[in-house]
Amino acid sequence: MSRPVAQLRNIGIVAHIDAGKTTVTERMLFYAHFSHRLGRVDSGTTVTDFDPEEQQRGITINSACVTFPWKCVTVNLIDTPGHVDFTAEVERSLRVLDGAVVVFSAREGVEAQSETVWRQADRYHVPRLAFINKMDREGADFYGTVQEIEERLECRPIPVNLPVGSGPPHMEGAFRGILDLVEMKLLVFPAGDEDTILVEDIPPEMTDDAEFWRSHLLDQLSMFSDELTERLLAEEPIPPELIHKVLREAVIHNMIVPVLCGSALDGIGVQPVLDGVADWLPSPVDIPPVEGRDPDDPEKRLLRRADANEPFCGLLFKIQADRHGDLHYVRVYSGTLKANSRVYNPGKRQKENVPQLWRIQADRRQQVASVEAGDIIGIIGLRHSVTGDTLSTVKEPILLESIVFPETVISMAIEPETSEERKRLAAVLDMMRRQDPTFRASESEETGQTLISGMGELHLEVIKHRLLRDHRLNVRVHNPRVSYRETIERKVEVTGLCHRTLGGQRLFAELAIRMEPCSEVASRVAVVSDCGDRLPTSLLSAASETLAEEGAGGGMLGFPLMNVKITVLGGAVHEMESNETAFRMAAADAFRKGLQQAGTVLLEPIMRIEITTPEEHLGDFVSDLQQRRAVITRTQPRGRITVIDAEAPLANLFGYANAMRGLSQGRAQCTMEPFSYGPAPPEVLASFI
Repeated sequence: MSRPVAQLRNIGIVAHIDAGKTTVTERMLFYAHFSHRLGRVDSGTTVTDFDPEEQQRGITINSACVTFPWKCVTVNLIDTPGHVDFTAEVERSLRVLDGAVVVFSAREGVEAQSETVWRQADRYHVPRLAFINKMDREGADFYGTVQEIEERLECRPIPVNLPVGSGPPHMEGAFRGILDLVEMKLLVFPAGDEDTILVEDIPPEMTDDAEFWRSHLLDQLSMFSDELTERLLAEEPIPPELIHKVLREAVIHNMIVPVLCGSALDGIGVQPVLDGVADWLPSPVDIPPVEGRDPDDPEKRLLRRADANEPFCGLLFKIQADRHGDLHYVRVYSGTLKANSRVYNPGKRQKENVPQLWRIQADRRQQVASVEAGDIIGIIGLRHSVTGDTLSTVKEPILLESIVFPETVISMAIEPETSEERKRLAAVLDMMRRQDPTFRASESEETGQTLISGMGELHLEVIKHRLLRDHRLNVRVHNPRVSYRETIERKVEVTGLCHRTLGGQRLFAELAIRMEPCSEVASRVAVVSDCGDRLPTSLLSAASETLAEEGAGGGMLGFPLMNVKITVLGGAVHEMESNETAFRMAAADAFRKGLQQAGTVLLEPIMRIEITTPEEHLGDFVSDLQQRRAVITRTQPRGRITVIDAEAPLANLFGYANAMRGLSQGRAQCTMEPFSYGPAPPEVLASFI
């Protein structure tokens, strides 16, 4: 199934929860004749939300991939979750995609998770379009949302179509179509006739608005095209073909974000989004070659172009567990991959067999013989590779940048009832770890309990349901608890000693280190050297390795350490009695002394909260948040509702959804996401000492 690389579009649909991503996806599949009936999120009949948990809750939990044709291109589309607890699905999807459609609600505007997914797309330099959905809702504000996109997301949004009216059908001036600013036509979408778009001349009463916004579009695009600028200065007509060409170039280079609008539920404005995907978003050949490094020489950089004749390389970005064997999702960046071939995993230094290749269509699959550069494929039969691993040829290996996932913030204890259940639980948890990189599971040797950790209450609740319902495990589940961290209070310099006899051999080593708090350390413990050549390389490496291992083992209270920098300052060496074992012992001694002298600071996870509430309940929410030790960073009115941005400790937010409903009589909405770690109050620290 060879596909011309220039005609491929690898895109994702991303947004805040309830902005309408899955409904947009469902409409796209229907208009592309991939599906022949329109599924609905509320009734659990959509193509991409096929998991029973998704259908029951009416939300997307797992990213789903589908492939369909649109006009002259083939679209590989990934529908992603909107809830922050499942942000790993968005992270790994954006890592391998070439473009994205970001969906906003015209009523709510730019929400908390909208900013999160936008930052993720920025990190991977993903070109994107914006689709302002739900123009049929009361309170819909297209122009206000465009302004919010510009201010809050710090980009250059350019409307390429405008809404005709806004609000539900019973209101005066209700939303009924869109103005196409490129072709300067009115597009009307008749109710009940899904495949028909009526193209009409723009009515006289709308001409001034259309001319104003078309001038704005051309003025913005003129910054990226000399030809367009010359035509504007000469007051010559601008052909649509030139506008599309400049739009495409500017989008591919991440200079602008075209903004479209519509109502996916009513089938208005979705086909123009598909046209935008085909016309403006990049194909694999439009993006720079993927960059990696030589696994045998980390300093040597290697490039792979999206060309079937290049050596094969791909990135494994998702694993879906299946009773017939795990399905590994791979983005092929270069070369050709054939079924019944062998590939190499340079990160694990393991060879892998590729017995079967599958084209993924949500919950359905189609077996294929080969796949070429630029495409996305499923592999069954890999044994050693996990999410984030690179696959390449054996002769010309390359190691691509892996995928970094956020740390877990919440844990829950589960206990199997019998030893037989314990074995089954271990197998199921291992399968879940392969599927979900943000899921952690470990067994406490002291209590026999198994601790599972995730990104939030909903994340753990979904995992619990799968254990009890899908796998029918007989386990006791305890209440969630916070995943604390530790750091140190002050900078100290200590010397670790090893003066002992082991197995009849005298061992001697002294190692001086500096241990200090350092916010620049990304998460865990960083070990660096500042001793020059005063210690032999082998002894320094052994000591540094032990310090890193001790740091990974946790602090004085048993919680993982973070924001700690350890500098090796030097040491003393005996010609006969010093070896790697002695310096490992001295390093462990120095680490323990440093922790004791530096003092312990308990860190608790801080969540960023965004609450949308009717204005009359604002005072109740402010008072409640203050009691939860929250810091309110901003309140912003949006019509008759108010948005509260705050930062609060996770420990004080358990069950907040129920409390919020009580404060607002069920009229408020809330989203939260991990923000940072901050010092816990003394009474919390005292409870662990």
